[in-house]
Amino acid sequence: MPFETPDLTVRRVDDSTWATVDPLVYRGRRDRFVVPAGFRTDFASVPRVVAWLVPRYGAYTLAVVLHDWLVDEGIDSGAVTARQADGLFRRVMRESGVPVLRRWLMWAGVRWGALADPGRRPGWLVSAPGVLGVTVLALPVVVPPVAAIAPGLAVYAAAEWLVGRFVPTRPQELVVRIPSS
Repeated sequence: MPFETPDLTVRRVDDSTWATVDPLVYRGRRDRFVVPAGFRTDFASVPRVVAWLVPRYGAYTLAVVLHDWLVDEGIDSGAVTARQADGLFRRVMRESGVPVLRRWLMWAGVRWGALADPGRRPGWLVSAPGVLGVTVLALPVVVPPVAAIAPGLAVYAAAEWLVGRFVPTRPQELVVRIPSS
């Protein structure tokens, strides 16, 4: 296990954000990174339409938290480049026993994310052949379920919005006051 602290304890901050309770320490052959207590993460930032393939947490959770920290703090401090952070993410997933296909898909996902982020974009072209190769190989597996799931998610979002217009959402509005006799 590449982590000196193999357990991760978090506390809930809000519906999608968690904070580490204790430091998370990664030690590689050449690298040592400490994710401090209190660091906030959303775990794997996975688009909802592919959560069936890559859930927000799994065998890769510690690697995800380390990657979030590297992207938030490591790049700004100059400890790593965006490309190095994403490469470390893939390596740490391998060291954590994440199956080869999942880790390459997740790596391609974070590299696509880097393309969309001006601060993480430098160096993207060097990764482009690998990212495109993984993407092309994944398309036949990923696109059919996404094509089925996306319309369902859109219908559900519309239904949720519509029902939300008529049904109270605050607990105090759900209480029916009965006058005393």
